[in-house]
Amino acid sequence: MSQSGIFGLFSVFLSCVAGRRRAAVFCVAVLGAGAAAAEPLWFDGGRPSAQAWQAVDILAAAAEDGLDARDYDAEGLRRAVADAADGWAWADEDVAQLDIALTAAMQRYLTDLRFGRVDPRQVHANFVAPAADGFDPVTYLYAAVLERRLPDAVRRVAPVLPLYANVREALRRYRILARDPSGIAPWLAALPRPPQRKLEPGQAYAGMPVLMQRLVALGDLPAATPVPLRYEGALVEGVKAFQRRHGLAEDGVVGKATLEQLDVSPVARVRQIELTLERLRWTPLLQGPRMIVVNVPEFVLRAYEARDGRVEVKTAMKVIVGSALDTRTPLFDEDMRFIEFSPYWNVPPSIARAETIPKLRRDAAYLRQQGFEFVTGNGQVIPTFAPEYLDAVLRGEMRIRQRPGPSNALGDIKFIFPNNDNIFLHHTSTPRLFGKDRRDFSHGCIRVEEPVVLAKFVLQDDPEWSEERIRAAMAGGVSKTLRLREPLPVVIAYSTVLVKSDGMVYFFRDIYGHDTLLDAALRQPARSGQPSLAQQKGRDTRY
Repeated sequence: MSQSGIFGLFSVFLSCVAGRRRAAVFCVAVLGAGAAAAEPLWFDGGRPSAQAWQAVDILAAAAEDGLDARDYDAEGLRRAVADAADGWAWADEDVAQLDIALTAAMQRYLTDLRFGRVDPRQVHANFVAPAADGFDPVTYLYAAVLERRLPDAVRRVAPVLPLYANVREALRRYRILARDPSGIAPWLAALPRPPQRKLEPGQAYAGMPVLMQRLVALGDLPAATPVPLRYEGALVEGVKAFQRRHGLAEDGVVGKATLEQLDVSPVARVRQIELTLERLRWTPLLQGPRMIVVNVPEFVLRAYEARDGRVEVKTAMKVIVGSALDTRTPLFDEDMRFIEFSPYWNVPPSIARAETIPKLRRDAAYLRQQGFEFVTGNGQVIPTFAPEYLDAVLRGEMRIRQRPGPSNALGDIKFIFPNNDNIFLHHTSTPRLFGKDRRDFSHGCIRVEEPVVLAKFVLQDDPEWSEERIRAAMAGGVSKTLRLREPLPVVIAYSTVLVKSDGMVYFFRDIYGHDTLLDAALRQPARSGQPSLAQQKGRDTRY
């Protein structure tokens, strides 16, 4: 068959398999006799080629990228290729069907590796899958096989992010730990609860040996550390190192939050890392040479520059995000286009109904104390209070806004990236909350700890905006909106695992339950449970 004929057949594969939603082997029945007549891609003279063996090896190793080899019937395909190599009662139709099944499995694998296995919008991440980046798994696979560069081509499909490679290596390390009987042993015995609900330096503790074993297994404590008589010395430092890697207050006190994280086994961490790799496949983290990324569960904003395949963090700072209880910060990406100095705060209707109006009904002086004013539908500003104004706000005929000033909820600067959820970055009049280790206190918008530093990054290519001018505009008390010369991508992301520049693996709490939701989506029966190639053939032996 001609190359164009094979390519046409591959196009049928793509339509038949429908990406990640159906088992590849079902395409055999759809393609029928036309497929049987095609020139095999993976066979030469009726025997598997070297690239067929490479393909089954690649599928069998899918777990290295946090994928599931069962999704591609890797074991069934390996047995089938081995049988074909042995010449075990194989007709031309069998060769054709195996060739198609292996091709479809590889196509599905490449699609999963490149784009992820779930639509991010199904798991509360409003990201659009990068389907328009020029990558076509069918064409790509076809070219890789013809040019005999399959292993190298597959490696190039995974995300090129340095973070992805580092998290992939972390998966390897934690998988070794989870499979090692000595590595998992510290979690087989329960870690005793401290007698006074928390363990502080200097206290006696019956769980010292188990605590030390877990810290040694995780690399937070040297293996040769002797067990102390009391909780002190190197053991306290080991706990602090553990706390630092898990987004906890680094105080050496083993309280409820620290105990909860200590109880998470390496097996559970393996799954957490796998979920992170899935998120990295579809979170748009490299959209331009400069960008801002907020990692919600870490409560951290980073400003990046990407050049020649290298990503450099120019600044990082603490943030406060939406409350996990009822005002979660949504996940999405948009371009920052404006900065507003000394901003007004237009109180959202939901906050006005639930908080502002009840307070004003109890105390009319609250309007003046907080710098609030009413604004009519035609823009008229009313700085005085009247009960009927509150009813007008509830009817949508007026709104409440807060004037620029020291009590303004947005602080003295606002970074605007227009979006449907009306989320933005801003300073705050209550900076003390940045001292908390868990910082989900806002109504959904994101408060930044160092607004001047962030403004300098955003405006670094505009020489007119020096630090002095930025500070003056923030303190001016007069609202001023600046349009950026170039849009700057902003990504609100969600990653509960990071590998930082120190090479250590950091874990963060799944504050919004997004990992739980993603895990459930990946375990849906549609992703597995389809008949394997061997079951399709109805054989009960070596196939």
